[in-house]
Amino acid sequence: MNPLRKIVLAYSGGLDTSVVLRWLQQRHGCEIVTFTADLGQGEELERARQKAARLGVREIFIEDLQEEFARDYVFPMFRANALYEGTYLLGSAIARPLIARRQLEIAQRVGADAVAHGATGKGNDQIRFELTYLALRPDLRIIAPWREWSFRSRSDLLAFARENQIPIESAGGAERPYSIDVNLLHTSYEGEALEDPAVPPPEGLCTRGARPEDAPDRPEELVVTFQDGDPVAVNGEPLSPANLMRRLNALGGAHGIGRVDMVENRILGMKTRGVYETPGGTLLHHAHRAIESLTMDGEVAQLKDELMPRYARLVYRGLWFSPERLMLQAAIDQSQKGVTGDVRMLLYKGAVRVIGRESSTSRYSRAHVTFEADNVYDQGDASGFIRLTGLRLQMGAAARAFQTQGKESDQDAA
Repeated sequence: MNPLRKIVLAYSGGLDTSVVLRWLQQRHGCEIVTFTADLGQGEELERARQKAARLGVREIFIEDLQEEFARDYVFPMFRANALYEGTYLLGSAIARPLIARRQLEIAQRVGADAVAHGATGKGNDQIRFELTYLALRPDLRIIAPWREWSFRSRSDLLAFARENQIPIESAGGAERPYSIDVNLLHTSYEGEALEDPAVPPPEGLCTRGARPEDAPDRPEELVVTFQDGDPVAVNGEPLSPANLMRRLNALGGAHGIGRVDMVENRILGMKTRGVYETPGGTLLHHAHRAIESLTMDGEVAQLKDELMPRYARLVYRGLWFSPERLMLQAAIDQSQKGVTGDVRMLLYKGAVRVIGRESSTSRYSRAHVTFEADNVYDQGDASGFIRLTGLRLQMGAAARAFQTQGKESDQDAA
């Protein structure tokens, strides 16, 4: 295999990717370019820049992708109401294809012949990164250090970091940091005490919003406005996709909304326990389902709900750029035409409750459902519908009765 000239590393600035950076320098002896995507993680970005520079990186790319992330990845996924295993709003999974795609574009720009990531050989992210690489730039060499090096644990990484003067920021007050992923949609926590699914998350672990117990004692109303399936305003104020997510995060976080503690099935077959904070995404999910209930054809809605688990699995498994996800997206986007209007919600101590919805494209007809007299519906029409719907049931009952009679006759004859 030919020696590598330049490698672009997806770099977060955390323990794993900092060790990966130094290991790549030592192992391959070539130039390492780092790319850090700004997806809303805040102050971590400057630390990542400083750490990469301290480790001798000359080309450091840090790019603000928040608007693109919200507009082209989060919003299309939320049109599908995607939930993995009925619970997870896919905050990490949806970020990886964007990071990997931009990493490939940077590799093209700087003339790199390889890309690398810091995902472990046990987790999901290695698959998400590499399926994107293979879908978009199969000619590049892929380096996955966790599948190559001799390190077996994060304790080994910490020892290597100390030997190589790599600074380590602890999380949760512990020397060994939790695995934490932060972006505009969510914050996730894995590892350490969370590896025992019977043990409650440590106090102070979650930092995205208030504990539900500590949230305000008075509820707050919120109105989200949709246009063809996408949110466009909060409380009447038009906002860009990223700013809308920030606003929902602030409102949801203040009321302790969006905390999830779950055991999920990883792509490789093992179960893992994770804690997620998705305040704005939780509000958006409830609001979107509410506006769909008012504006979407019933059969379309049921078909869409049947497709949702498949769509969610595709996102979870890193198949964002697969032809089947693109096909499903086209169908989902078609269903969103006319999913327009306002949803009113009540936020209170970790809970969100839809209390109203209205739309100029509403399919709800009060004249048809009223308990009072109406001039649009003949209740007698239901008789024919019921008879025809029940015809096969009647025929089935008759067949069973005939079979039963036949058996009784056989027994009498015997």
